[in-house]
Amino acid sequence: MTTEPILEPEPDPGTDSPVVGIIGAGKSGTAIARLALAAGYPVRIAASGPAEETALMTDIIAPGVVAGTVVEVIDGADIVILAVPLRRFPELPLQQLEQHVVVDAMNYWPPIDGILPTYDNTDQPSSVVVRNALPGTVRLVKTFNHLGYHQLEDLPRPHGAADRAALAISGDDPDAVAVVADLVDRLGFDPCPAGDLAGSHALQPDSAIFGTGLDATGMQRHLAEDQQPNRAA
Repeated sequence: MTTEPILEPEPDPGTDSPVVGIIGAGKSGTAIARLALAAGYPVRIAASGPAEETALMTDIIAPGVVAGTVVEVIDGADIVILAVPLRRFPELPLQQLEQHVVVDAMNYWPPIDGILPTYDNTDQPSSVVVRNALPGTVRLVKTFNHLGYHQLEDLPRPHGAADRAALAISGDDPDAVAVVADLVDRLGFDPCPAGDLAGSHALQPDSAIFGTGLDATGMQRHLAEDQQPNRAA
């Protein structure tokens, strides 16, 4: 895998911030929601239960987030973040994600998900399997998955801070990667390019960067040292 310099985010869009829709109101989903709210993004969120129940929860742990059904959140969002257990992914209305920038923040965790043959019986990264299940117009980007929810909340720093942590980003569409890089930067992390989705194994559990909270220099070094070849989807 080759690495590049830190992605340069686009200028702050200010009041024209895209709407962030989060599917999954667990610990990671709500952590990202709070970060996005603090960064000035309009945020919508959906969980598996009724929207009313989700609203009761988010009013306490993420005040300012708008709760809705999965379809409502997708339809009202510019960027959709998938933060559900991977076993729940096939249950989502995948066709509804057409034309969206979608962030895969999911991981294949057999101790939690059980053995999922679709992901277990392949040498492809989980994000390639996810991408292949989505409509062709979806622009999928992988990030947020390699830090725990507590790290997502504890590590953000202002742009340019010496102790700022990095988030690796993999994707096949450069424009979608740039959009997500801007989101990552505004949420308090240095966006670090990690190649295409075929190489996103470097972001998965048991990789050198997983759960580490590395800065951009350390992140780029580990990505460069990754010896597994990119695999075609």
